[in-house]
Amino acid sequence: MIKSYKTQRTVGMAVIYTILTILSVIWVLPLVWIVMTSFSGEESVYITHVIPTKWTFDNYKTLFTNTDIFNYPRAFMNTLIVAIFSCVISTLSVLMVSYTFSRLRFKARKAFMNVAMILGMFPGFMTMIAIYYILKTIGLSQNIVGLIVVYSAGASLGFFISKGFFDTVPRALDEAATIDGATKNQIFWQIILPMAKPIVVYTVITSFISPWTDFIMAKMLLRDAIDQYTVALVLWNMTDKEKIDTFFYNFCAGSVLVAIPITAVFLKMQKFYVEGITGGAVKG
Repeated sequence: MIKSYKTQRTVGMAVIYTILTILSVIWVLPLVWIVMTSFSGEESVYITHVIPTKWTFDNYKTLFTNTDIFNYPRAFMNTLIVAIFSCVISTLSVLMVSYTFSRLRFKARKAFMNVAMILGMFPGFMTMIAIYYILKTIGLSQNIVGLIVVYSAGASLGFFISKGFFDTVPRALDEAATIDGATKNQIFWQIILPMAKPIVVYTVITSFISPWTDFIMAKMLLRDAIDQYTVALVLWNMTDKEKIDTFFYNFCAGSVLVAIPITAVFLKMQKFYVEGITGGAVKG
């Protein structure tokens, strides 16, 4: 009976690992292919070999030297500026709002949380037209400042995971600090926040990735402001049917470069990222 159970368990694990291996290959293969293609020295964009027969760094060099049509360095810098400012503003607002709802008790607290949850169920693109006309009215529809405003404005609605993490922090710390004469502001910045490194890292990563990879809002707001383009818009324009024959390999190289920062950050902070998610899922 024991032997039969061990056999069944072994077979079950073998099937699971086989399925996971197949899924991993399916997921990783396109990434490996685009990395290899970014180093391709082929003259034609019509791929006849999975592995390039000629290798070169020229595709990467061209991105930073040939800026007459596509100014990739400026787009990269624009994206970096938008992502950093949005990340800082979003992180601060999310953490402060989540701490407020976790620790303070005030009238309409439950109502505010319910409204935030309901609003979070609607996809962001439903408000795109309204957002565009509002920003156009105040003169922010053709520059990256408008993007920063958009990405930062609604960030605090995603406070539920952070609130769940703060709920796990003992209230005795707040009470002891209050007895010692600390204000709510001092408790948050000097006591609670230093202990909340996992959720801070989680919030920073999620707040950075969203503006770094977004295409829809950038396309809607920037439109003809070429000097304000983000990387997503530059890469999208490279795939235009009139330009793809010339810039396809540059597109692959640009895609690899834009993936490096978020991949590096995620690998470096992966431990805290997982702790932030699991810690925030303990309580609602």
